[in-house]
Amino acid sequence: MSDGDSGLPHFARLRIDATNPEGFVEAIRVRPERRTPTVEVDSWELGTSVDHSRSSARAVTLFQHEHLDVIARLLGRPVAFEQTRRNLCVRGFNLEISRGRVLEIGETQLQITGRCHPCERMEEALGAGGFVAMFGHGGWTASIVRDGTIRRGDVVRLCRDD
Repeated sequence: MSDGDSGLPHFARLRIDATNPEGFVEAIRVRPERRTPTVEVDSWELGTSVDHSRSSARAVTLFQHEHLDVIARLLGRPVAFEQTRRNLCVRGFNLEISRGRVLEIGETQLQITGRCHPCERMEEALGAGGFVAMFGHGGWTASIVRDGTIRRGDVVRLCRDD
């Protein structure tokens, strides 16, 4: 897992620009019906999902790509985004700075409402130790502030405080 040039593990070499926080949507997964596995899509029109409503504080779940390597190291095996059971995988943006704030993603605006703590399903999805490995790395929940479509590759940024 280390880079011969720098001696740092892969996850430590990922760069997040703290002076201009901006990332992008790497993957989108939605659940066609309650209690079913998520499926990958190229775009997602918010407000149309079967198991999430606009008024819900958990309408959308976001996951920071950079945490996959951390979880994998804790488990001692590879972990894929789809195993996290989250909707959006964001790369290059530190979601921790968005707590309680509004993000602009594509045509939409989402307000980060809290941490998305792991549940017992993480043991099913990730195997033994999955719950513990995800704790502190489970992502964030958000409510929908402005409807619209999110597409793979869309920029993720904080809305300006005016």
